[in-house]
Amino acid sequence: MDKRVKFDFEIEFTNGGGIQGQDFCLDISSDDISDKELADYIVRDMRLLMVGAVRILNKEIIAEPHKRKSINAHSADSRFVDLSHTIEDGLVTYKGLPAPIICDYLSREKSREVYAAGTEFQIGKIEMVANTGTYIDCPFHRYADGKDLSQVTIERFADLESIVIRADYRQSLAVDANFFKDKEIRGRAVLVHTGWDAHWNTNRYFENPPYLTQDAAEYLQSCAVKLVGIDSMNIDWLQDKTRPVHSILLKSEILIVEHLCNLGELPDEGFTFSAVPPKFKGVGTFPVRAMARLTKQRISD
Repeated sequence: MDKRVKFDFEIEFTNGGGIQGQDFCLDISSDDISDKELADYIVRDMRLLMVGAVRILNKEIIAEPHKRKSINAHSADSRFVDLSHTIEDGLVTYKGLPAPIICDYLSREKSREVYAAGTEFQIGKIEMVANTGTYIDCPFHRYADGKDLSQVTIERFADLESIVIRADYRQSLAVDANFFKDKEIRGRAVLVHTGWDAHWNTNRYFENPPYLTQDAAEYLQSCAVKLVGIDSMNIDWLQDKTRPVHSILLKSEILIVEHLCNLGELPDEGFTFSAVPPKFKGVGTFPVRAMARLTKQRISD
């Protein structure tokens, strides 16, 4: 049986006044929905503006058929898919580079000596190289006169129209130009899904991973893509010390994201990609919280 939620609500407006509702019923896509999700849905579905406090009262989950087939009370206009690996103390991202050290600078126990009774804080300390976890490369990583993280404009990192290219590593480790032909890639973020992220944080991850070939990089450059990402440990073949893919793409200011994950959860198209690093000067690589935003239409498909 489908599930619906029955509830009362009170909404206050920041410019004065408010509205109330009793015994409202909405379809939900799972067995429950939080008060915050429900409040957000009401505001969005009723197209309310200047909303302040929203209170959900007398909420009850009931089993009965859905009434609004095209409306999902549990989903927003879009949803996000996290494409980043978790960075933790001792994580090895790339053999030969030191693992991050993540610890307390100020522990909760020590903070109790500083603050009033019942008040405590933690301040973390992180020591790591820039190539840790899921990270983005900008031109300065390869070229001394290339743009560093502080010089690349924010729109190059965020909300990029995107496409996923499927290149299963079990079929071929080398991803050549043929994978990208007959695809709508110009001006997009191109994310290469090899499935190699399944080996993350294991010794297998470092052994002969999939990569892009030089002709693939040249083709992507000629198509003026904005960014290229891969769910492998390096976008280049590890045995080629000239690193042609890095060299070609970064020379043309095409950003690179390595060590992605969860690309299998994305559709081939119909989403945007973001991978925003801190605004550091003099740094060409840094970890990002990479993510995809799927539109409501794509979710319903």
